[in-house]
Amino acid sequence: MRDIIFSPDPAIRVLVVGDLILDQYIYGDTSRISPEAPVPVVHVRRTEERPGGAANVAANVAALGVKATLLGIAGDDAAAGRLTEMLGECGVDCRLNYQRGLSTVIKRRVLSRQQQLLRLDYESEMRAEAPDGLFSDFQALRPEADIVILSDYAKGSLIKARQFIEYAGKQDARVLVDPKSADFTCYSGASVLTPNQKEFEAVVGQCASEAELAVKAGRLRAELDLEALLITRGGNGMSLFTAAAPPLHLPAEAREVYDVTGAGDTAIAALASALACGYRMDQATALANRAAGLVVEKLGAATVIVAELNQGHGWNGAGIVAEETALKLIRQARRDGKKIVLTNGCFDILHAGHVEYLAEARSLGDMLVVAVNDDDSVRRLKGKQRPVNSIANRMRLLNALASVDLALPFAEDTPERLIARLKPDVLVKGGDYREAQIAGAASVRKNGGDVIILASRPGLSTSLTIEKIKQAARVTL
Repeated sequence: MRDIIFSPDPAIRVLVVGDLILDQYIYGDTSRISPEAPVPVVHVRRTEERPGGAANVAANVAALGVKATLLGIAGDDAAAGRLTEMLGECGVDCRLNYQRGLSTVIKRRVLSRQQQLLRLDYESEMRAEAPDGLFSDFQALRPEADIVILSDYAKGSLIKARQFIEYAGKQDARVLVDPKSADFTCYSGASVLTPNQKEFEAVVGQCASEAELAVKAGRLRAELDLEALLITRGGNGMSLFTAAAPPLHLPAEAREVYDVTGAGDTAIAALASALACGYRMDQATALANRAAGLVVEKLGAATVIVAELNQGHGWNGAGIVAEETALKLIRQARRDGKKIVLTNGCFDILHAGHVEYLAEARSLGDMLVVAVNDDDSVRRLKGKQRPVNSIANRMRLLNALASVDLALPFAEDTPERLIARLKPDVLVKGGDYREAQIAGAASVRKNGGDVIILASRPGLSTSLTIEKIKQAARVTL
């Protein structure tokens, strides 16, 4: 099933209900031990914030091209405001139930040289009973959703998980649960339960062999009346147990495990999105396993988009993307700490000057994005005889270069609007331009980026190449 391609249906809606967390990452350098105590001193360089918990699940659903609605309890505080803002940028429809006097959960991690040194958790005790308003909101939103995810982080939003499951069950709606309770009976009747192996064994006892794991999983699935039990097993991949088929064991797909934070969020988001889009349970599980393998190669709570999920699995458009996809890829790369470089042009007849220029541009950062004038805009700029090569062929050639990470077309005469939206860290232009003449330069500077002008390559240009071809043709004739 490694050749499965995920094709999302943008009309599908996934409703995510659960505990909201604001994840904060503090990055810095450590070079000495504090004289006050035997602990490292961290010289803070930057701070990042990301959606966590159920919010991360919703962000992952949206990143996979499926509509996501998020329902959960939040404090009436700045942290909830930041979550709402970030999720809005991800395309998530937030329907938060604000609770006065409650603090939104914050997990603050301190990292140095890719290693987590410390985690600080800020949270208040949730009320013994979640507000009835949360279930009322669920009743109102459930009919709009094709599938439901309950993301339980044991923070109080889902202390009545059974109530949500039973209500959805009466409407024949599938409910997927990522559990945290030590008592799985509260999830009885769910469609799919997705515990990790540690959570599973905390309920059924340690499993000394694959055979024992299969027996206990089958028994638990039957006791809880589940359609499927999916156990995520870290380096051992995933194991799917259903009544209709033998156990399905999928090996882990991660090339290098960098950070397991949020891997379960990504897995259940991919599983639910695929099931809602009509994939079989085994196919959806394979996609979830692949998504989890991709996300553990990233730092912190992160997302996986369709382009990444299908990369190397029959998808042949590796670096040629649409604007929306490019925006998601760039946001993800920036969250991974990468420096984004952008350049633009017609690139009508690719020549050695282009190759050298693009290689130099790529050396200025970690990801090179090339914005390419479409055919109509080239005709407006260069005349009716241009372009010589179509936009599809020009982008295909650019994508073949090792220096180019993403190539995308734009229809305007200048890429100013596109640059303002993509917000590159470095804008590169070649030739004898002054910065004031470069489209998008002011926007990049406003966002704290750099504008760099590279020297042109004498004797190498598309116009000269065309002229040489014409001269050669006249001599031949």
